[in-house]
Amino acid sequence: MKITLWLSLFIVVYTFVGYGILLYIIIRIKRLVRGNPLPIPINLSLLPTCTLVVAAYNEEGFIKEKIADTLKLNYPEGKLKILFITDGSNDKTPDIISGYSQIQLMHQPERKGKIAAIHRAMKNVDTDITIFTDANTFLNADALINIARHYADQTVGAVAGEKRVQVDENADASAAGEGFYWKYESALKKWDSELYSVVGAAGELFSVRTSLYKPVYEDTILDDFMISMLIAKQGYRIVYEPTAYATETASANVTEELKRKVRIAAGGIQSILRLKSLLNPFSILSFQYISHRVLRWTVTPFLLILAFIINAILAVTGGELFYQLLFASQIFFYGLAILGFIMEKRKIRIKVLFVPYYFCVMNYAVLAGIIRYLKKSQSAAWEKAERQ
Repeated sequence: MKITLWLSLFIVVYTFVGYGILLYIIIRIKRLVRGNPLPIPINLSLLPTCTLVVAAYNEEGFIKEKIADTLKLNYPEGKLKILFITDGSNDKTPDIISGYSQIQLMHQPERKGKIAAIHRAMKNVDTDITIFTDANTFLNADALINIARHYADQTVGAVAGEKRVQVDENADASAAGEGFYWKYESALKKWDSELYSVVGAAGELFSVRTSLYKPVYEDTILDDFMISMLIAKQGYRIVYEPTAYATETASANVTEELKRKVRIAAGGIQSILRLKSLLNPFSILSFQYISHRVLRWTVTPFLLILAFIINAILAVTGGELFYQLLFASQIFFYGLAILGFIMEKRKIRIKVLFVPYYFCVMNYAVLAGIIRYLKKSQSAAWEKAERQ
């Protein structure tokens, strides 16, 4: 039991903290040997042609702001095309977009899901690179330029931008927890990219070399992740570019964030099953993929439960002070999470409780997502989460 406990705790700590520490150490050593990475130069005349693709479904309350934000983006004249696809929208979204001559609109009444819309849009893309972004996010003015400059390197097949969550001072646990999570994720992605490749991209802002794009199955839950990983599977790198960022508000509350996380978890299991060839610990990409994604989406939540149960048995029956203190530490941590849940329900904001509460919500979502996927009850069509 002791061996099982320590192995479980090791994997849990490695998944959430240890991999980040290991990455940081490797990167520091790499910089000592090879020096710091040089900044990628920007030559506007050499930037590739680009299509910005925005999939929008019933966004009439937000679409004018998105269009205004999109038309402010910097890119060399004549090299950028803007394509909005609104399949299935039955509000005024298509009508509003059609009023802008700078934007190509694709629309059909039938709703088949986001990935079906993306596949349909890609048949109309004839530029060197394609950049995808969500309808509910704002991009910084130089986002496209900062992404496109990486494609001068022929080993680069995709570029992931940074997701930023807008968090105010009075943020609730979902907003503060989500904001903290994405800051940590951004650091991991930066180091992943410097080591070799990012493992997957977030749909808020990512790009691909158009010639490498491969359609994914229309029942794919995490289409952005799968599209980017299929490019990595071809032997190309996914680069992370933090100076190209998409900003969005946090989920309206923990319930909405949980809904989003459960979907991601269900999609994570689906992705792992469809990317079985990447479960090879002897390649750098597979090492990163297993460490950063697979462990989180599979065994780690179960190991948290197993470690708690075994630790409880050892604390009660073994009589060893160390295991009693370890168990007390676990109870204290989960107690903070429960207290965070209670305070959240009462709308009392205590920031020190946000992280343990969000951590537990995130791991519960993985368990729920696995069950949902196995029951085949997770649709590929996005159910939009309410935002603040």
